[in-house]
Amino acid sequence: MKEKIIEILKDETKAKSVNEINDKLGLTKVEEIEELENVLEEMTKDGIIHESKKHEFLLMKNTKTLKCGHLSINRSGNGFVDIPGEEDIFIRNEFLHGAIDGDFVEVDFVKYQGEMEGRVIKILKRDIKNVVGEMIKIKNKLTFKPDNDKLDIVVKLTKDSIRQCVEGHKVVVTIIREIGTRMFLGKVTKIIGHKNDPGVDILSIALRHGIETEFNNAVIKELETIPDEVKPEELKGRKDLTYEMIFTIDGDDTKDIDDAISLEKNNDNYILGVHIADVSHYVCVGTQLYETAFSRGTSSYLADTVIPMIPHQLSNGICSLNPEVVRLTISCVMTINPKGKVIDYDVFPSYIKSNKQMTYKNVNKILMKDTVPEGYEPYAEKLKEMNELAKILRAEKMSRGYIDFGLDEAKVIQDENGKAIDIVKRTRGDGENLIEDFMIVANETIATHINNMDLPFIYRVHDLPNAEKIEDFKNLINQMGYQIHTNMSKLTPMTMQHILEELKDKKEFAILSDMLLRSMKKAVYSTNNIGHFGLASQNYTHFTSPIRRFPDLTVHRLLRTYLFEQRIDLETINFNQKYLIDVATNSSEMEVAATEAERDVLSMKMAEYMEDHIGEQYQGIISGVTNFGFFVELENLVQGLVHISTLDGYYNYVPEILSLVRDDNGKKYRIGDEVTVVVTAASKENSTVDFEVVGVSNGDQE
Repeated sequence: MKEKIIEILKDETKAKSVNEINDKLGLTKVEEIEELENVLEEMTKDGIIHESKKHEFLLMKNTKTLKCGHLSINRSGNGFVDIPGEEDIFIRNEFLHGAIDGDFVEVDFVKYQGEMEGRVIKILKRDIKNVVGEMIKIKNKLTFKPDNDKLDIVVKLTKDSIRQCVEGHKVVVTIIREIGTRMFLGKVTKIIGHKNDPGVDILSIALRHGIETEFNNAVIKELETIPDEVKPEELKGRKDLTYEMIFTIDGDDTKDIDDAISLEKNNDNYILGVHIADVSHYVCVGTQLYETAFSRGTSSYLADTVIPMIPHQLSNGICSLNPEVVRLTISCVMTINPKGKVIDYDVFPSYIKSNKQMTYKNVNKILMKDTVPEGYEPYAEKLKEMNELAKILRAEKMSRGYIDFGLDEAKVIQDENGKAIDIVKRTRGDGENLIEDFMIVANETIATHINNMDLPFIYRVHDLPNAEKIEDFKNLINQMGYQIHTNMSKLTPMTMQHILEELKDKKEFAILSDMLLRSMKKAVYSTNNIGHFGLASQNYTHFTSPIRRFPDLTVHRLLRTYLFEQRIDLETINFNQKYLIDVATNSSEMEVAATEAERDVLSMKMAEYMEDHIGEQYQGIISGVTNFGFFVELENLVQGLVHISTLDGYYNYVPEILSLVRDDNGKKYRIGDEVTVVVTAASKENSTVDFEVVGVSNGDQE
């Protein structure tokens, strides 16, 4: 019925009543009319149609100024509505009209002080189920305070649920019902632990983002049926690769190893084998293991805490490609010519016995320093040959427009009690690039094969950037005194690559490349293959990490269905066409949740680290400018705020040049300026770091 309603309303610019819609549908039975009303209500809540005060309906896309999206509240109390495929809409606090962080809302545009902004006119969905927070005492009474300070609500707890709680406990509260404006009744359903207990801080953030931290009893029960080692009967129908030189390369602390590699030469061509753990053999459709993996969508890597998608018994055990043990795999073996083109390939079920568990650190010693660590002697030449191929593959990607932003990442070092004792930059060398290049070509090969078969599939896609955002970025660069000569009349991956190339020698490159990245759309999972803009790839999927990503696990299931079992009947195709949409949607949402949790943990740990460095001076670069101050990024990637009230005079915010400009003498603080700051405050609880300027290294300071 939904499709019929859309068809009726698709060309309408005037809202129609239920009766007018029914005149087109011709429904006569009471139950049919009730279904129509229910579907209209559902479509309204989903933001597909707009319902007027007169209870008339119009397709949302046919309205002039109405939009729907999820609301995010910032620390100032204002909000932004995320409109898929469009720019976010800014909402001032006074125009939120009772909406809270996370609400799915309908907004209208309004002119405020000469600028077009939005206002919430309807809360379509309030999806607040669980809230994480701390038990505190106010006037000697135990009270609940949500961790998310953007969630401006009051939660009253049932007496029975707080009997085991004490001051300082971090808890999960399940909302029972809304009892007033931004006021809710809830009950404590989980005590995470005391806020000072090791690891509780990270688990609290994970739970706040809806990430499950424990496996239920049904999953634990199913683990009893999972073997500790591969049985001989499981090898039937698989190709034996245990005689080949195959090994893994990962980080020093990696326990869940899902990819192994091999390489041979055939004249001038390379025979590259990418062998991926066959998790789908153990995590089968219809099991609790599978359903849990679906709901989690991904493993979450939060500082040194891993919250796995599947239990450690699998992720670190029978599924992990540990050395010197037989493991089940799916192999993608590709013949690659000297220009980096895949000219032949085969995909098949296999089993391997990894020769060695290598680390990036030791591999980089061989590839970048020509030093061979003990135990790596038999593999040194093979690694150099692999690196030769990796550089060819990277050059091929670059030639078609592959965008390498080269952004730095921070790593938190913690002591045995989980306290942050250092923040360092993650190092990335030839070993990391090698694995990335090999995994990308395998992912492209798998995606291309299934795309050519024209079967339902799940792709990793990255849409074209918004032309207006790129133009805004270009204007900002011009205002900063730099000229971009790249032709932007047609946005292609090569366009972005050329912009980065023009900026690479600028002192603000790290900041500017990050800004350019943020101006682009996010990569997501989809059944609609629109290609991957950032990789300049027509066909791309995620096949290489089934231990930690559900889409990869799904791709393995589809390979088994389509290729190994040859099940491509109409029933199978119809099922996958519908089911894969749910997989793509949930996987994309859970990826966002994991990414946001990772970011929040990093901010919290950075603040915790800086609590022990108050009063110390650092060199930094201005990474962001707002109307209330500017952010400074230190060498270790810690960011802190210099509030405008701490500056030497009255400054105005000039957004066109991302600067604060002093009223009386034109003194500027602009993005990219190097400054010396002192740490004045830091709060782990609020994930904040405050700086004050004590010196300026460069910039337009007069």
